[in-house]
Amino acid sequence: MESAIEAVLPLFKQYGKFVLTTHVNPDGDGLGSEMALAEWLLGHGREVSIINYSETPRVYRFLDPDKRILKFDEARDASAIARADVIVVMDTNHPDRLRTMEPHVMKSTAIRICIDHHLDPAPFAQHYVIDAEATSTGEILYRLLVQLNGPSLPPSVARGLYSAIMTDTGSFRYPRVDPEIFHICAHLIECGADPVDIYQHVYEQWSAGRIKLLGATLESLETLYDGRLAHIAITQEMLRRTGTKEEDTDNFTTYPMSVEGVVAGILFLELRNGVKISFRSKGDIPINELAKEFGGNGHKNAAGARLYDVSLTTIRQQVLQTAYKYLDTTLSVHGKTQQA
Repeated sequence: MESAIEAVLPLFKQYGKFVLTTHVNPDGDGLGSEMALAEWLLGHGREVSIINYSETPRVYRFLDPDKRILKFDEARDASAIARADVIVVMDTNHPDRLRTMEPHVMKSTAIRICIDHHLDPAPFAQHYVIDAEATSTGEILYRLLVQLNGPSLPPSVARGLYSAIMTDTGSFRYPRVDPEIFHICAHLIECGADPVDIYQHVYEQWSAGRIKLLGATLESLETLYDGRLAHIAITQEMLRRTGTKEEDTDNFTTYPMSVEGVVAGILFLELRNGVKISFRSKGDIPINELAKEFGGNGHKNAAGARLYDVSLTTIRQQVLQTAYKYLDTTLSVHGKTQQA
């Protein structure tokens, strides 16, 4: 990764027009990384457009007090993408996750840089700054910005990076959290990131509807295979009843994984035209391999898939049956489904 960082450093110094983007339904890692890089570029006189396919979730809007992040509008934003010198795609390495932005990004003459920590990148960029062992895109970007700027990062940059790392490590409790990550975060706090304020914005600003949605989701909790697999489901009716959106399900995967004895957890979210599936696991269970069987991907212990034109009932049954082979082979194939 060090050589990949060195290869792109001159691009941030040489060029003047940048477009930054991240994946559909952006999370704290993608948005925090976008804002950190944007703040650095703006502070050095660059022209920056931050354009995402999806609207910024409410809990992350504190990162963007000046409302610089735009929800993609083809009539307004296609020209900015076309005339950019550099396009930086963060926290995804597959351009199809940019949805309707993809064709505009791909036909632009801009240099494309991918900064990410996921496996199996697609061949769409000229430069890849990828470390699949990193906790987050924010961690990778931190290393890049320290080389660009030196150790004294502006507070706004530090806030974005800390938010990215905090959210993608599940508040520092996921695998790959090591002493170095805490050293990085200590440095970001020294540079002005406020860990209390950031945590409160992300985790303590839930709407009443989101709390009700969580309650309904927990009622759906079931276990399989002698209690080693837990799964939950969210339907469109539940979203309508509680006045919530897909973004309000962020971090709900925590709950099935919190059940004693569970080593794999799955969240099924019914979409208007398909199903989103979030997979989590503990230890040596390669849950990303299960995700791949349904067109998804991700990390060994955290992955996802999004399927279109399928029903929740059908896909849930298929996924749960397929999940068996990734669990302990001593389990009975006929383990009963238990209401948790």
